[in-house]
Amino acid sequence: MAALGEAAARWAPGLWRRAVGTAAWLRGRRFASGGTQSPPTFGLLLDIDGVLVRGHQVIPAAQEAFRRLLDPQGQLRVPVVFVTNAGNISQCSKAEELSAQLGFQVEPDQVILSHSPMKLFSQHHDRRMLVSGQGPLVENARALGFKHLVTVDELRAAFPVLDMVDLQRRPKTTPLPRSDFPAIEGVLLLGEPVRWETSLQLITDVLLSDGNPGTGLATAPYPHLPVLASNTDLLWMAEAKMPRFGHGTFLLCLEAIYRKLTGRELCYSGLTGKPSLLTYRYAEGLLARQAARRGWATPIRSLYAVGDNPMSDVYGANLFHQHLQTQQEGAARSCASILVCTGVYGPQAPSPTVPALASEGSPFHGHRDFGFRPELLQAAHVVSDLHEAVQLVLRKEGWAL
Repeated sequence: MAALGEAAARWAPGLWRRAVGTAAWLRGRRFASGGTQSPPTFGLLLDIDGVLVRGHQVIPAAQEAFRRLLDPQGQLRVPVVFVTNAGNISQCSKAEELSAQLGFQVEPDQVILSHSPMKLFSQHHDRRMLVSGQGPLVENARALGFKHLVTVDELRAAFPVLDMVDLQRRPKTTPLPRSDFPAIEGVLLLGEPVRWETSLQLITDVLLSDGNPGTGLATAPYPHLPVLASNTDLLWMAEAKMPRFGHGTFLLCLEAIYRKLTGRELCYSGLTGKPSLLTYRYAEGLLARQAARRGWATPIRSLYAVGDNPMSDVYGANLFHQHLQTQQEGAARSCASILVCTGVYGPQAPSPTVPALASEGSPFHGHRDFGFRPELLQAAHVVSDLHEAVQLVLRKEGWAL
């Protein structure tokens, strides 16, 4: 995790300085909406699933919220980034999807997918990486900077005897062993795959064979090859009444298998997505860039993070807020967590699958590498929905409703 903090420290301050420099010549201009309202000194980090939408359905309160956030020209009155732990879609496609759902233009650089901060892991970009997930997988990985990629399907085609769970997919004959397949140098986990049993088996084979799954080793190497993963959410909310498994559940399976086979812990060279500090640092930098583009030269001091998942949204925002109290590389001085009741969290009767706010004996749904600090599960504010959250923020900032 130290590597994540160092990457964030290098990246965010430089972007802020460039953003302020870009905007300096705009000082003294009137606020871009044409009114007399002062330029914003705050920005919003909005989760998507469970806050803006449930599956493919837009939550009505989200539409009401943006009526307050848009000026008469259809431009946002404050800087906003959409921070999602989803990753099985391209940044451009997600921006287009949000634009159609919300009724105004969302730019790609306003969207932060779970793996977006992996652009900062340049030390791994030249490695030959096994990539797991779904959707535009190779396109996304290349957009992040990774140059040499092997998909799970490509690895399975090269070594068909490795995938033996599905009887219908087992090879009918034993193929000749391959000796011409270049070694894999790392594992890139961008989101939950479709065939978990195949991905779990082949990823484990790569780790235990030091990147040569066609061979066998008497002893599994340790430390193992670098593993980068995004989105540690155990659960997420769609149209179903109860939360669905997220990529964090897949990671939990992989970690348990590796520990059972080797007696050692699977180690990550990088974890991105909420609640990682790097993701919030990355978001802060994009807010600064957005403010500069709009001519708002005043630094963005206060951040408000709105989400529906106590473990990823609230925990991450509170962790970042504590970080800001001791490390002030950028302009932000605070990050307030706001929990809505339209997604994973709800004030209804407790359910074993719905994470509660911190309480005695409540299960820990977060990833082991982020530790468990119950106080970080307590949201600064709990509101019904995004509309109420936006009203709360505007009141706190002294803006007209």
